[in-house]
Amino acid sequence: MPTHDVVSWSAIILGHVKCGHGLKALGLYQQMQQEGVKPVPVTFVGILNACASVAALEEGKRVHEQIIECGFESDVFVCNSLLDMYAKCGSIEDALSFQQDGNT
Repeated sequence: MPTHDVVSWSAIILGHVKCGHGLKALGLYQQMQQEGVKPVPVTFVGILNACASVAALEEGKRVHEQIIECGFESDVFVCNSLLDMYAKCGSIEDALSFQQDGNT
């Protein structure tokens, strides 16, 4: 594809996550951002799954901040992915704190 939109970027990221290539998915997400493509909720679901698959807690926290900036913190799929990412990264305290803040 000569150019990528958010749909194609999200599909590529999710495909890499499903194939167990979490680090590659994270790299693609960075490339997507460098090209100025804005993520949508499904993009965040994919990148949070990538973070969870490679236990990238700090990257997951940065993505959480981006989710808030984009206004997707109330999306149920994004919220579930955040909880899953925090739990799989071993940060149960963050997962519980996020859940107690009423973001589920």
